[in-house]
Amino acid sequence: MKSTASLSSILSSKARLSRSALLPRPLPRSSFLAGAGAGRPDCAANRRLGLRIGTSGFTAAAAAMAASFKPEQARAPPALPVPTPPLAKFKIGLCQLSVTADKERNIAHAREKIHEAVDKGAQLVVLPEIWNSPYSNDSFPVYAEDIDGGSSPSTAMVSEAAKALKVTIVGGSIPERCGDRLYNTCCVFGSDGVLKAKHRKIHLFDIDIPGKITFMESKTLTAGESPTIVDTDVGRIGIGICYDIRFQELAMIYAARGAHLLCYPGAFNMTTGPLHWELLQRARAVDNQLYVATCSPARDAGAGYVAWGHSTLIGPFGQVLATTEHEEAIIIAEINYSEMEMRRTNLPLEKQRRGDLYQLVDVQRLNS
Repeated sequence: MKSTASLSSILSSKARLSRSALLPRPLPRSSFLAGAGAGRPDCAANRRLGLRIGTSGFTAAAAAMAASFKPEQARAPPALPVPTPPLAKFKIGLCQLSVTADKERNIAHAREKIHEAVDKGAQLVVLPEIWNSPYSNDSFPVYAEDIDGGSSPSTAMVSEAAKALKVTIVGGSIPERCGDRLYNTCCVFGSDGVLKAKHRKIHLFDIDIPGKITFMESKTLTAGESPTIVDTDVGRIGIGICYDIRFQELAMIYAARGAHLLCYPGAFNMTTGPLHWELLQRARAVDNQLYVATCSPARDAGAGYVAWGHSTLIGPFGQVLATTEHEEAIIIAEINYSEMEMRRTNLPLEKQRRGDLYQLVDVQRLNS
């Protein structure tokens, strides 16, 4: 029989062996020479193999996987190709206007600021939401104009200015009367002065934040029924009005229709403006990899509805390219569509969508 001492010695030896098996073995000195992977024979082989299949095999595998995701089916109908814009770059003018209860003064003042923006080099001019009227349910019926009937001094001025100055104008919005209905309407005029598109605000501003702000546009206004995208001398533009910007589906539809730029005349308020105005613009721009321009009225602290201001241009990477504070101002900034192309190349989101998992349906295009 083995003694207790010798048995103890055997157990201790086995324990040492067991622990040593668990400890990492030191790498040979050659592993630390000539960079990572030296001394590991499989690494060099893998690198050589990577040269052979890395650019072709991996790309093919990635392409096959991407195809299995069916990105083209993520939009129904499939997204339209972005058209080549008429201009590679140009200047936009955002006219943040002061608005009063005097309609004639508002029209004359807007004309003056359009001219000023063009004098500064703008080839596209954008006006604010409800620039010819105070922003209130009481004012909308009083200041409303019959655009289709030709009884609209506000849009007549914008048309004349566009033709005289040979610029495209996104004419902000005004209250529109059509039969017994009222709309919050944006008209877009070409450089020939012709009405190219008319957008009626799709999403009405009905909110109730207790102790902060309550406003119900639906008390007087009717919601529009159609997205609006228009080809102009400065590119393809999708139009929204203020509250429309909160609904990313509209912006996604515009992007799928080949928009270069989204324009949102808007008048956010002192409650939602500080938190959401810039955030929403940047989100719409970066999600869709295009330009977003907004134009607000200047702030009037004595008005019934106080606008936040801060008209802004956002680039396709979500960056703030130009903005202002709340006072009356004209912002002149450059739009360069080559950046849009570059960002879409850097982040090819359209090719990476999962049409096998989700789909955005453009009902209007699908039914046309």
